[in-house]
Amino acid sequence: MKHTLSLLFFISALYGCIKGQDRDPIQQKYAEEIHPGSAKKHLSILASAEFEGRGTGEPGGEKAAAYIAAEFKKLGLSAPVDGSYFQPVKLVRTRFDVTEFAIAGQSFRNGKDFYFVGGGPQTQIHATEIVFIGYGISDDRYDDLKGIDIEGKIVLVLSEGEPKNPEGKSLITGTDVPSDWATSNTKRLQNITSKNPKLIVAVSLTLEESLARFGYRLTQPRIALDDGKNTAISTTPVVTIRKEMANLLLAKAGTSVEKLTAKIDATQKSQSSGYAVDLKASFGSKTEPFTSNNVLGYLEGTDLKDELLVLTAHYDHEGIQNGEIYFGADDNGSGTTGILEIAQAFAKAKSEGHGPRRSILFMTVTAEEKGLLGSNYYSRHPVFPLENTVVNLNTDMIGRIDDKHLHGNHNYVHAIGSDKLSSELKAINEKANAIYTQLELDYMYDDPKDPMRIYYRSDQYNFAKHGIPVIFYFSGLHPDYHTPADTVDKIHFELLCKRARLAFHTAWEIANRDKRLVVDSNKE
Repeated sequence: MKHTLSLLFFISALYGCIKGQDRDPIQQKYAEEIHPGSAKKHLSILASAEFEGRGTGEPGGEKAAAYIAAEFKKLGLSAPVDGSYFQPVKLVRTRFDVTEFAIAGQSFRNGKDFYFVGGGPQTQIHATEIVFIGYGISDDRYDDLKGIDIEGKIVLVLSEGEPKNPEGKSLITGTDVPSDWATSNTKRLQNITSKNPKLIVAVSLTLEESLARFGYRLTQPRIALDDGKNTAISTTPVVTIRKEMANLLLAKAGTSVEKLTAKIDATQKSQSSGYAVDLKASFGSKTEPFTSNNVLGYLEGTDLKDELLVLTAHYDHEGIQNGEIYFGADDNGSGTTGILEIAQAFAKAKSEGHGPRRSILFMTVTAEEKGLLGSNYYSRHPVFPLENTVVNLNTDMIGRIDDKHLHGNHNYVHAIGSDKLSSELKAINEKANAIYTQLELDYMYDDPKDPMRIYYRSDQYNFAKHGIPVIFYFSGLHPDYHTPADTVDKIHFELLCKRARLAFHTAWEIANRDKRLVVDSNKE
C-alpha cells in the first residue's frame, strides 16, 4: 500500500509538472487580471439597490447599460455601433389592463383578487347571463359542451378536477387514475377556446396560492421584439377567480359551485346551463414601442481581424416586483462581471503588445429574461457578419454553487453545448481547463433529454441556431434563483473568477490559433 501511494504521488507530481510546462506565461499573466477584488467592485455596483434589479426598459436597466459602456470606454475598447457602445433593441410592451371587474356591484382587483390573461382591443361587458359549462370536458363518456352553443358568450368553468362516480373514481377513466382532462394544464382550456366564447371565467381552488407566489408577475406586461406591426394579438380572455367570487356570481340564480358540482356527481351528467348574473368588466390590451440597449465593446485583432469571437452575458434581471428589488447578483450580475473582467484582461494584453489575432466583441445583452430578446435582435441585426463569427462564449450565472454540488465538489462549472456544433471547441475548452483552471467540467445539461432544456435558455442559443459554435458557462440553479434573495453577499468571487478565467483561456486559444474552429457536428 505504501509503495502504491508513493507511485501515485509521483505520477500526480509528474502530471503537475507537465501542466506547468504547458502553461503560456504571457497568457497566464493576463488571466491574473481577472481578480476577485475588481469583480466584487463591479458586481457590488451592478447588483446594488441603486440599479433596482436592472429591469428591461426600466431606469435601473439603463443605469446598468451606462455603467458597462463607461467601463468598456475606460478599457479602451472601440464603440462599434456607428461610434456608440449601444445597439438599440427595438421592443414592444403589451400590457393587458383591467380597469373594472365587478360582481353584483362589488369591485375586485386584478392581481389581488383574481387574474386576467388575454389580448385584444378594449372591451366592455355588462353581462346578465353566464353559461355554466361544468369542467369544460368533451368526452364520449361525459360531455359538458354537447348541444350547447357558447360562441360569443360568457362561460363559467371549473378549472380543476373532473366528475366522479359514487365510488369516487374518475367518471372518464373509471379508475382512481385521473383523466387527461384533470392532469393537463391546457386541455380543457383549449377545448373551450375552440368554441369561441367571448370570455372564460375559470373557478380555481388554488388561486390564493398562485396569487401569493406569482400575483405581481401575472399582471406584468409582455415584452417582445418589435416586428413593426405593434398590434396586440387577439386571444380569448380568461379571468381566474376564487370559488367565493363564483358563488357571489351565482347567488342571483340561487345556486353555488358546491350545489352544481354535487349535482354533477349525483346524476353523473353535465349540468351545463345559463344562469342570471350581474357582471361588469372592462379590459383590453395596450401596446407601446420602446428600446433597450445591448452594450458592445470591440477589440480589434491583427492578421485575422476580420474573424470575430463574441463573448456575451445578459445584464438585465427582473427589476422591482411588488415593491421588492430582485437584485440578480448571480443572474446575471455575475456573468456580466465576468465579461468585464475578461475584457480587462484582453485589453491590457493588447496595450502591452499581446493583442489577439482575431477580433473580439464583448457584448452584454438586454431582455434575456423576456425571452433572449437582446441576443435574438443582434443575431437578426449583427454589427459584424455572422459568417465571420467563429465562436460565442456566454457566461450566465457563474457565481454560486448549485444544489447538485452543494455538499460535494465546489470547484466546478457546467460547460454547456461545447460539442453541439464543434468537436474542436470542446477539446480546446478541456485542454485550457486541464492546464490552467482544473475545474470539474459538468456536462449534465448537454443531455438532449434534459427536462429543463437549459441549453436553449440562454443567449448562446441565438448564435448556435445560426451554426456558430458556443459554450454556455453556468454554475447552476439554487434556491435564490429569481428571488429578491439573489444578493452579492452570497457570491463566491474566487469561483466566479476561476470560471471567467476558463472562458478567457478558451477565448485566447481560439483568438490566436491558425485555423478557425471547424463546424463538424449538429447534436441535439
